[in-house]
Amino acid sequence: MLQVGDQAPDIELRTDSGEPFRLRGLKGKRVVLYFYPKADTPGCTTEACEFRDHLKQFTKKGAAVVGISPDKPAAQAKFKTKYDLPFTLLADEEKAAAQAFGVWKEKNMYGKKVMGIERSTFVIGPDGKIEKIYGKVKAQGHAAEVLNAL
Repeated sequence: MLQVGDQAPDIELRTDSGEPFRLRGLKGKRVVLYFYPKADTPGCTTEACEFRDHLKQFTKKGAAVVGISPDKPAAQAKFKTKYDLPFTLLADEEKAAAQAFGVWKEKNMYGKKVMGIERSTFVIGPDGKIEKIYGKVKAQGHAAEVLNAL
């Protein structure tokens, strides 16, 4: 389990446009890396739109916002376009990033045990170390909570 002060895993995924993305490429910047279960679902839409609506303030504080879910790049692109999301969405189809960050977990869905993403956010410092971890996030109000802590 990752903890504050740990080096963030250097994940390598495809973006919503299919381009390669490497977390290490953002070294020197603060990164708000948020994991969400599925693009274009109610909670995930609320969370993404709140990050969108606060993006100028994140940018002023020197932070880049990046979202990750197990969706394919095409689904991420559709979600990004539909809600005019001005930040990168990553496709973690193999759940490698989710596993590296410890957010691929057993969940209870309607009385059944299933594996899925535990909605979580990691604030990664310019040095690549984890500064703050938010686990079991409630979508509504989360972006403002993260912004206020930066």
